[in-house]
Amino acid sequence: ARVEKLPAPRPAWEARAVTADARLVRAQEVVVRPGDTLTGIADRTGASPDAIARRNALAPPFALRVGQRLEIPGGRYHRVDPGQTGIGIARAYGVPWSQVIAANALTEPYILKTGQRVLIPATAPSAAARAAAFSLDIDTILTGGEPAVAAGKAPARPTRSAKAVPPSTVPVASPVTAPGRFAWPVDGRIIRRFGAGASGERFDGVEIAVPTDTPVRASANGTVVYAGDGIAALGGLVIVKHGDTWTSIYGHARKLLVRRGQAVTRGQVIAISGATGFADRPQLHFELRRGRTPVDPVSQLPRR
Repeated sequence: ARVEKLPAPRPAWEARAVTADARLVRAQEVVVRPGDTLTGIADRTGASPDAIARRNALAPPFALRVGQRLEIPGGRYHRVDPGQTGIGIARAYGVPWSQVIAANALTEPYILKTGQRVLIPATAPSAAARAAAFSLDIDTILTGGEPAVAAGKAPARPTRSAKAVPPSTVPVASPVTAPGRFAWPVDGRIIRRFGAGASGERFDGVEIAVPTDTPVRASANGTVVYAGDGIAALGGLVIVKHGDTWTSIYGHARKLLVRRGQAVTRGQVIAISGATGFADRPQLHFELRRGRTPVDPVSQLPRR
């Protein structure tokens, strides 16, 4: 079924297109001159300061000695422009985001900085790797979907919700700071539970049977980090981050009423249920994650 995406306010930030214009840097050795800094040498050679530091086992504050010899790691270095995302950069070069993470020793929360030089893995990707670069899963969205921000600045603040979004009939709660502060996104019967099933395959959320066109409500205050249908199995999908720890995930929606960068409140209608993706009946796929680890939603929701 087709997923409808309704208008919403312009977000505080948007993902920008990426051109594969990486600079090819040759592997070389440089000798530190008077006045040289790690950043200055990186600018002069085109490599990234982080890559040079890793190759030469330099530790903060990265003090250099005149006459010191530094190895410059060769490769393709992409300069991050405002609004570009890790996923977008990886796709532009046909490599999986996970390989970019490994090549640059990136750490969570994987927020790139404007002007940062990212080393693109040099090996020619296989057909499977190229396909992986254009596939999405929830973990990829959570680790590589944040647009780059200016160096030294935090990500942009979320925009307020549109007045056109149906008003909530549920009181607004305080931001989530601890387990037990989430609300049920819909009323319905759980038809698939969290954890390993009879086949041994692990399921990361719950499936809740609901009639088509049931309003799907945000489980807690947060910011939309994804709204789309890029994960085939889940169809219409909304992902909301609640501070730095928790994330809620809503799948199989027929209509999406929010867009990326938008602030939402507990109980606000963010989607309309359906049977999109691989759903065999009208239902809601619902997950809660602490960090990147799936948590049984029932353990965090009010008893009913």
